[in-house]
Amino acid sequence: VQLQASGGGLVQAGDSLRLACAGSGDNFYDYLLGWFRQFPGEEREFVGINSRIGDRTYYADAVQGRFTISRDNAKNMMYLQMTNLKPEDTAVYFCAAKYYTGFDYFPSQYKDYKYWGQGTQVTVSS
Repeated sequence: VQLQASGGGLVQAGDSLRLACAGSGDNFYDYLLGWFRQFPGEEREFVGINSRIGDRTYYADAVQGRFTISRDNAKNMMYLQMTNLKPEDTAVYFCAAKYYTGFDYFPSQYKDYKYWGQGTQVTVSS
């Protein structure tokens, strides 16, 4: 699968932004999909993960209650709706996919994912 992230930009604290991740290839529903972000000089940080059929989603504590992940397998799309953005959310955001046909595995380490989209910059000004 190939992934392409989009939707980043410059917003003010408290604003909302929606990122999109477009996937290509067949059987999009056979992939766990996740969002990560990367701060300068640091490793990629887990943001959240969506199950294969979108019925379960898990988030990092830092974004819980503010970010929402959704997916549309029919359109090969995943989204990250971000609300009440904070300056500390400023980072490059990446979507990632891992081929997995089971139902009870939700990896949160970036090393667990094989497929990555290019990053999209999100900048939140105070």
